[in-house]
Amino acid sequence: MNASSLGALFFYEGKIMLQTLVSPVSRQALAEEVIEAKAQKGLSWQDLTEGTGLSLVFLTAALLGQHPISKEAAEAVCQKLELGADAVSLLQRVPLRGSIPGGLPTDPTVYRFYEMIQIYGTTLKSLVHEMFGDGIISAINFKMDLKKVDDPDGGQRAVITLDGKFLPTRPF
Repeated sequence: MNASSLGALFFYEGKIMLQTLVSPVSRQALAEEVIEAKAQKGLSWQDLTEGTGLSLVFLTAALLGQHPISKEAAEAVCQKLELGADAVSLLQRVPLRGSIPGGLPTDPTVYRFYEMIQIYGTTLKSLVHEMFGDGIISAINFKMDLKKVDDPDGGQRAVITLDGKFLPTRPF
C-alpha cells in the first residue's frame, strides 16, 4: 500500500470527499504502530495532542482507530512518531467504528465500562426519557473528558464526563 492508494480525500464536482474503510484491520494495525512508536519515543497521549487542535480523548480515540482526523493533525502526530505518508493518509479515512473484536469485551478496564452500562443502562435510559422525552444522546455531537482526582477516603478517583446532544425521536 502506498499513500496514493490510501488517499483519504478526493475531489468530486469540486468538493472534498472523505474516503471510508469497510474493515477495521488497517486501522487496528496502524493503532499498533502508533502505540509502539509512542512507547519507543517515550511520548504520552497528551504529548501527541500538541499542535493538533484536538482534545486528549478525541485524538486518543482517533489514534486507536475510532475517528478520522484532519491532514494537518495527522501530519503533526506522524511527524512526532516518525510514521510515513501512508499513516498520514490512513488517519484521515473514516473508520469502521465501535467494533470490539469477539463481541463481549474481555479486557478488565473495558469490561468495567460494559458492566456499568449493564447495571445503569436502563436507569440512564429511563432518566433521559423522563428529563428530555423520547430520543437518544448523540455519540456524534459529543464530548468526553477524563480527570484524575484525589479520593477523600484515600487513593484516586476517575471522573468521566460524557456530554452528548439530545436528539428527539421524530415520527415520520
